[in-house]
Amino acid sequence: MFKKRIVVCLDVRNGKTTKGIKFQGNIDIGDPVEMAAKYYKEGIDELVFYDITASNEKRGIMLDVVSKVAKEIFIPFCVGGGLGSLEDIKKVIGAGAEKVSLNSQAVKNPTIIEQGANLFGAQCIVLGMDALRDTSMPSGYRVVINGGRTQTKWDALAWAKHAESLGAGEIVLNSIDADGTKSGYEVNLTRMISENVGIPVVASGGAGKPEHLREILTEGKADAALVASMVHYNEYSIPTIKNYLNEHDVSVRIDGY
Repeated sequence: MFKKRIVVCLDVRNGKTTKGIKFQGNIDIGDPVEMAAKYYKEGIDELVFYDITASNEKRGIMLDVVSKVAKEIFIPFCVGGGLGSLEDIKKVIGAGAEKVSLNSQAVKNPTIIEQGANLFGAQCIVLGMDALRDTSMPSGYRVVINGGRTQTKWDALAWAKHAESLGAGEIVLNSIDADGTKSGYEVNLTRMISENVGIPVVASGGAGKPEHLREILTEGKADAALVASMVHYNEYSIPTIKNYLNEHDVSVRIDGY
């Protein structure tokens, strides 16, 4: 049986970890390097680092912060935010990332997924997808970009399938409606995407308690669950979450196994 993964997300703005609700009202909550080291010691399986304003500000990612984080952790490390070219991807990998997340720039230039997969391998190319409920779309969800600021023409399910066909090796699927609310993941959205693609799906947005992770990893059929607020505010620790999941028949790694 494949073990489910617990992924911690650091949204970074101006060199500080930040958190908001539904991509709004962000406040700075800590140093990303210190937080990455803490979560690594607690036993997270992977870390995702998003430079959340890079795309909207049309600038490159903060490579110095990426490099400092990479030196503190020895687990898969995914970095995203404003990556619009193969050179951008190369620089981030050179700074210590194993994976890159392509979100807004992938929608604007889908060929970067294919080119990136061909050059660096599909396992390196992660589709970051922010989805918003929209009954006018076939799946009921619309893809949004630029940190939720811009709606696109893409239906969420259609975009997920297209990105997979271009070579994306994984999808981090974030529900804008659930993001930061701590009221639970978007189970229907996650299950729909998981059932219709052949690559791993990481559920993001809405985690507030361990029960939410159990639900998304079983009913939502996600391969991994991303958490942020529930651990950033010290409401739960990674060991507490993992012990709960193992006790409720969700197999996760504990102490490296």
